[in-house]
Amino acid sequence: MRKILFVLFVFLSLLAGNVSAQDATEAATATGSAVATESAIVSVDPEPKADLTQSTPEVKGKLARLIEDHPVGALSWNNFLRYFMERAVKQGVPANTLVLIILFPLAVTLVAASRHLIGIRGTGILTPALLSVAFLATGIWAGVILFGLTLAVTIVSRSLLKNFRLQYLPRVALLLWFVSAGVLSVMFVAGEWGYDNLTSIGIFPILILMLLSETFIDLQSGRSASEARALIIQTVGLAIITSLILGWEMVQRAVILWPEIIFFGLAVIDIFMGKYTGLRLSEYLLFGRIVKDDEEE
Repeated sequence: MRKILFVLFVFLSLLAGNVSAQDATEAATATGSAVATESAIVSVDPEPKADLTQSTPEVKGKLARLIEDHPVGALSWNNFLRYFMERAVKQGVPANTLVLIILFPLAVTLVAASRHLIGIRGTGILTPALLSVAFLATGIWAGVILFGLTLAVTIVSRSLLKNFRLQYLPRVALLLWFVSAGVLSVMFVAGEWGYDNLTSIGIFPILILMLLSETFIDLQSGRSASEARALIIQTVGLAIITSLILGWEMVQRAVILWPEIIFFGLAVIDIFMGKYTGLRLSEYLLFGRIVKDDEEE
């Protein structure tokens, strides 16, 4: 749990801290593009998709423009979050960072509801939520491919390291060394084949996927292979669905236009959800007939 919280803190803080360096790189790219000929522009690679987790001009302009087009007006009790968001953006805080911070409780609430109300099994709450943020940054298919690779490398290397009888910390360090070597190899191959969806991934989503792979491997301790496999599949599936919801433009617009409703509404939902003590949906489907027969008797 401490490791997951640390990864989340580092990811969000460094996401906001790298804005100036990215702006300089993007300005140089824009200058070079302005002097290029029309034929050269046609020959370059397609423009990458807008990524909420990156402070690119497309994302910043889109979200900041939405804030500018809908001015909040005077500060009042029902618009204070939106008011301070607008002021923060004017002071240089990336709009996508603010949106992502508000969206993360939505991801956590979705995961909690899926487990508490529906009965989907998984590895805690933070692990699927962090995976959804990583998939949002990498893209669904690229993220799943990269995570599958890190998971496979971790499984193979862990089985090999059993013969060395190493202590825990050196063993984990060597395990992550193997994972880094595997990811590095994939980047080399993707660059040779021109697979831009993998080569354009930033370092922090990769680090999240690499560190969480060890968490999934720990699931195998005390569990059968089929049970651990089912937990991993359900967790990754839940992360994919949550990532799709976080990347939905309508959801991002709602966060900007009604942040108070979204942010505090999630807290209210969590409170009411915590009061529910009945059967989960999966349990109702499995045992509902038995409960109904007992009530009739």
